[in-house]
Amino acid sequence: MAKKRVVCRDCHRVNEPDLDSCQGCGSTSLTEDWAGYVIIAHPEESEIAREMEVTEPGKYALKVR
Repeated sequence: MAKKRVVCRDCHRVNEPDLDSCQGCGSTSLTEDWAGYVIIAHPEESEIAREMEVTEPGKYALKVR
């Protein structure tokens, strides 16, 4: 069984399962308890990115617990 990806509780970025810190912001507050995600390719042109306060392209979780 494959390991679940982890999400940063601070910036909501989806990360690979075996990381100790977020690839986006460096936070160590990671969780496997999340739901749904969005891929943001061009944050400077995206209303969703503005709403989520995302400035870097990547995968971001919609709900993080």
